[in-house]
This record gives sequence, structure tokens and C-alpha cells, in this order.
Amino acid sequence: MSGFQTPDRVLSNLTMTNNRITQLFNIKYPIVQAGMIWASGWKLASAVSNEGGLGIIGAGSMYPEVLREHIQKCQKATSFPFAVNVPMLYPNLEQIIEIIIEEGVKIVFTSAGNPKTWTPYLQEKGIKVVHVVSSVKFALKAEAAGVDAVVAEGFEAGGHNGRDETTTFTLIPMVREQIKIPLIAAGGIATGRGMLAAMVLGADAVQVGSRFVACNEASSHPNFKEMVVQAKEGDTVLTLKELAPVRLLKNRFFEQVTELYATSPTKDQLIELLGRARAKKGMFEGDLEEGELEIGQISGLIHDIKPAAEIIQDMLKEFEAAKAEVASF
Repeated sequence: MSGFQTPDRVLSNLTMTNNRITQLFNIKYPIVQAGMIWASGWKLASAVSNEGGLGIIGAGSMYPEVLREHIQKCQKATSFPFAVNVPMLYPNLEQIIEIIIEEGVKIVFTSAGNPKTWTPYLQEKGIKVVHVVSSVKFALKAEAAGVDAVVAEGFEAGGHNGRDETTTFTLIPMVREQIKIPLIAAGGIATGRGMLAAMVLGADAVQVGSRFVACNEASSHPNFKEMVVQAKEGDTVLTLKELAPVRLLKNRFFEQVTELYATSPTKDQLIELLGRARAKKGMFEGDLEEGELEIGQISGLIHDIKPAAEIIQDMLKEFEAAKAEVASF
């Protein structure tokens, strides 16, 4: 029993205002808003940063000059740190990187690619680099590449996902056991209780996506936001694994995917069905039937659309209440 720690001893190390992530990014709270395509423009990023979290502009759905515009508007809207999320498979990647440097962005989250490619270059420019991973193997590779922190994302998360289908509850302690750099938990986190659970499992902070889709400042279409609020358990599914696994809300497009799978389709047939701009059609333009509607399983716990600041304050209050409750056991 010599290694046993009482709940209050364990929880005493969980602080909202002074840990490795808040120090790394110079932010007040260890809450990171995910850089989601078609949802994470300058309005959302600045709102989150102004409330003490780390807002992120999602570059994955932006042409280079559109990204520049969003960065400049975000700089005018907040004096606090914010980041840009950059999918490494972006076709104009070099131009995107140069815009980020030219505009003085100090934090970059990379995903969907090899972190070795750009991490040293960005860090030479004084930029903190965080890489998103879905497994212990890739977390170790990211650490070896020299990134400043990693986001470990369980397959509960919306959008494109890891192929291993490891849940957040399993992934976070396994990654924590293997790496020494700061760790941000993602996937299925939208509440203060979820935040507390992730930090007890070893995370230094949480990244929140789906909850911020259903907020006033998100650039996603009101129709999509309302569908997220109405979602129940079982309304999302992970599909299109032959291309890139993606978690979607069930709709007519998903039914078409299911019907095609019944014919044992080739990869080319799946690509043809997906077509171009399917995500834009659904999440940004509001076509709830033919669009791709990316959202996480936690959507079943999202019941309203509210300002980003209120979402953060709700999480903080619930975190502290849950922490006090557990400490009293």
C-alpha cells in the first residue's frame, strides 16, 4: 500500500492555471480549441483565446490568401496567443507555412503527415510546434522529431481519424507512459468532467472540437450546428476507412456510402462517390442530405448553441466541481 495516493493527493497536481501547456503557450487555461475545417475561422479562434484558452484557425479549408486574412483579423480581435492548424497533406503547404511565418503566428499544430518535415524549420523561426497523433507509435515519432507537444486523439473524435480505432480513455495513459513532452488529450471531450478524466489519465490539457462546432462564433452552417445539437448516441459512424477514416453524422450521403459498400466497391468507386467539396457542402453550406457532416461521438452530450466564452466557463466550473467531488470520496 506504500504507493497508494488518496484522491486529494492525486488531484492536487491537476491545476487549471499553471501547468506545462499553459506555460508553453502562455495561456490561462489548458483548453485548446481544435482546428476544424469549415468551423474554425478567426471569430472562433479569437473568442476562445480571449477567454483564456488557445484558439486555433483551421487552415485545412482555406486557400493561402484566405488564411492570411483570417490570421490578420484574429490578430486584431485578440491580443492573446492563438495557433494555426496545418494538415501536412495540404496542396499549397509551402505557401501556407510562409504566410504563417510572415504574419508572425507563434504556434502551429500539424497533422496528417510526417512532423520531421517542417518542425525544425518552424522552430528556427521561433514557432512552437504541436503534432496530432492517434497512436503511441506516432507519438514517439513526433517526440523524436522534436515537437514541443503532442495531441493524442481517440477515435471518438469527429472528422478524420486514426486507423487503429483506439479510444481516448485507452490512448492517453498509454501515450503518457511513453513520452516526456506535454500531452494534450482529444476525442470525446466536451465537458469539465471529461476534462478532469483526461487529466487524471495523464494529459496536461484537452483539445475540444465538437463542442465548439455548436457555438455562436463557429463558421459552420446553422443547419449543421442544429443537427449536432439534435444528435443522439449512435448517430455518428466511422467510415471510408479505405480512403481516410472519417466520423460522420448519418444522413443520405452516409446511406449512399453504405449502399455502395454492399457491392464490395473499389477504392476508385469510393473516391468517385465522395467527389469534391463534400465536407464544404455539408458543414459550411448546410446541405444536410448530400453533405459530409463531420462530428464526434460526444455530440450526444451537446444540447445547445452558445458563445465560446460560455462553453469555456461551463467547462471550468464543472471541472472544479467534479474535482471537489472526487476529492471527497
